[in-house]
Amino acid sequence: MRMLREVQNTFQTELHAMYPKKEIDNFFFMLAEAYYGISRLKLALESDVKIENLEIILNALDLLKKGKPIQYILGETEFFGLLFKVNAHVLIPRPETEELVDWIIAAFKDQGSEFRVLDIGTGSGCIAVSLAKNLPKAKVYALDVSNKALKMAKQNAELNNVEVAFIEDNILNPCHTELVSASHKFDVIVSNPPYVRLQEKALMKGNVLNNEPHVALFVDDDDPLLFYKTICEFSKANLKENGKLFFEINEYLGHDMIDLLKDYNFKDIELKQDIFKKDRMIKGVFS
Repeated sequence: MRMLREVQNTFQTELHAMYPKKEIDNFFFMLAEAYYGISRLKLALESDVKIENLEIILNALDLLKKGKPIQYILGETEFFGLLFKVNAHVLIPRPETEELVDWIIAAFKDQGSEFRVLDIGTGSGCIAVSLAKNLPKAKVYALDVSNKALKMAKQNAELNNVEVAFIEDNILNPCHTELVSASHKFDVIVSNPPYVRLQEKALMKGNVLNNEPHVALFVDDDDPLLFYKTICEFSKANLKENGKLFFEINEYLGHDMIDLLKDYNFKDIELKQDIFKKDRMIKGVFS
């Protein structure tokens, strides 16, 4: 057996060149809680806590040294106060996306009748599941091109005890007869599609580039609004009149997105910044 406090010191020694001290401690406490049921508070009160099965946490340390995100190591993360399973087939949900979800909930929390929501490119299902959990009148649909991502999203819907209708399809496919016939028109369409230009790779952290699915991250430099244009076109046929379209966007393309929504005759366009003061979300009303 070994004292857990010694393991914490080992984490600091092994990871100090890669992460700030506070972040390393957060990794350690998350793993201690998940693997041994020992909380930060318990360790603060009982500094001589010892553990067996040391190998499991040291294996996690080795993965952290290789740049693997803590969420993939644990196989789960928290988003909008809910627990979500994650793996290498889905993006790790981001705080910025929580702000997008919050924006939609604020707009529809007082809705008195049932309404339909479609989440395009659902990934882990974090947007769709969170909306279904917090908007009882919403009938939520979620689309993704990846069968493996949809398996994870379905698990997350079950985990959080909500009903979401999942659809495997490629939004870039011009034929969506099954989707349209199954779901009719929507009151809300939301998407956090791939929006990182290939030229922006150099700005990204290695643990993201080396672990998260590129198909959900990147878009060609010469057509960075490809998914947005396609979804706008799709929305013309599948949003109800005065239906709302919400996007998470590339922080550098906010004004391009305003122009795009104007080109598709959306009204009441609103560009919204995230907590970091970056252009991160946009909304338009279909007319």
